[in-house]
Amino acid sequence: MTAERPSSLVIWWHAIRPHTLSLSVSPVLAGLALAFAETSRLDPAVALVTLLAAIAIQVGTNLNNDAADALNGTDQADRAGPPRITQKGWASAREVFTAAHVAFALAALGGIYLVAVGGLPILAIGILSLVAGYAYSSGPWPISRSPWGEAFVITFFGLVAVAGSFYLQTGWFDLPALVFGLVIGFPAAAVLLVNNTRDRESDHLAGRQTLAIRVGPHGATRLYALLLAASFVALFPLAALGFPGALLGLLATPVALKAERCFRAARLPHDYNNCLSRTASVQMSLCAAAVIGIVILA
Repeated sequence: MTAERPSSLVIWWHAIRPHTLSLSVSPVLAGLALAFAETSRLDPAVALVTLLAAIAIQVGTNLNNDAADALNGTDQADRAGPPRITQKGWASAREVFTAAHVAFALAALGGIYLVAVGGLPILAIGILSLVAGYAYSSGPWPISRSPWGEAFVITFFGLVAVAGSFYLQTGWFDLPALVFGLVIGFPAAAVLLVNNTRDRESDHLAGRQTLAIRVGPHGATRLYALLLAASFVALFPLAALGFPGALLGLLATPVALKAERCFRAARLPHDYNNCLSRTASVQMSLCAAAVIGIVILA
């Protein structure tokens, strides 16, 4: 145990990583905005359960990652990022795994209701999301230890989340939902890239082969800029598909430029931690502006 142990509330607040939860909220809001623009209606109960289930899956993923990375030696005492409660000794791995399972169970409960609404496609999405949340840090081939983490984020925190939220309101999938999924997924992947670039040395020592390790610091800088740029470029096909209000998302360009400069100049762990919050702000501001534009012009 560490000498200074925070209160239980503070410990578990750190564990769920609230600063990352916008990554699960944004795609749901994007899907709801598109659904409203196409149908002029929303089911509030379905929207709320969708949002809560998405958050629960991410919380479960975060908790599972906290415990797993402590056990496999990835998180050491000299960890430079935000606190991890298992590594700090503030909670046992068993307690954190139990909390993760509770979060996944709550997501599954919400999923039962959503399956009743959306049928087999939502059942498939729900099962895949739960399995992916677990497999991100656990199992024989954890995604977090591979170069596929960013692709995982684009898929599940972008394409799947936006399209699934949209489907639950409309009963169909369409191309705009997938394009909006890319708009949301690219900056979410950039958040993970910042995290893995900061931790690349300790991750390498722990046997990880993340994308940040594979491409190196200079490659990560170029990839980060590409991910942010691609998220804004994707607004144009979304507008061309009948949602011109999405171009309001371009108002977030200055936020992205500041984040890119921050990442390019980052050298120390503190610098990368600052970039983490800036990158999350890119996604939030981009999503909020595009959603407002789509809804206003619906």
